[in-house]
Amino acid sequence: MSDSDNEAEKNAMAISRRKFLKYSGLTLVGVYVAGCKIEPGGDEKPALGYLLVDMKKCQGCISCMLACSLVHHGVENLSLSRIQILQNPHESFPNDLIISQCRQCVEPACVTVCPVDALKPDPNYDNIITVNTEKCVGCMQCVHACPYPPSRAIWNFEEGHSQKCDLCAKTPYWNETGGLDGKKACVEICPLGAIFFTRQTPIQDGDDGYSINLRGEEWERLGYSID
Repeated sequence: MSDSDNEAEKNAMAISRRKFLKYSGLTLVGVYVAGCKIEPGGDEKPALGYLLVDMKKCQGCISCMLACSLVHHGVENLSLSRIQILQNPHESFPNDLIISQCRQCVEPACVTVCPVDALKPDPNYDNIITVNTEKCVGCMQCVHACPYPPSRAIWNFEEGHSQKCDLCAKTPYWNETGGLDGKKACVEICPLGAIFFTRQTPIQDGDDGYSINLRGEEWERLGYSID
């Protein structure tokens, strides 16, 4: 067999590190389902930073979604946004709209199930939970593990990895500093001020702790209830 044939055979048998980790990760997930718990790789605690919303102020303009995608990916693509607005034409106000923002959970299920430790608090960004896209193997376990539909972990269909809200800590297409003490694109862009950032931990049982009243006298002057 010639050297060229040997090289071709090696190339045919080779499997990329990413694919190997992907299938290994799926195997580990199978083990988890069978009863062996996978522990997260680090002991870091998530950052204390949360986005709260007022659904009675939201008008469904999707500006927050477009801004999120733009600052993170350089394009306005609703499917790449880490915050989602759900619209239900069969419901009446205020249940016709839902803002689905990442809860930045104190005990995040997405972090616990990741078989390759790609999803965890990042010490380089104030321990905000981020996705290491180089380590992510595309098993989508974090997407399925999120108990709050739609999943607050988003699948990046273009690059083949998961992603989630990082409180704008990593925004390569925005000339502003994000993170805990910086700006958040969704908060900055919302024309009605329906999104609010706080360092105080909301009630973790259900979504009620993440929904607040942000309406004031100016809202009442428009004819809306402030209750």
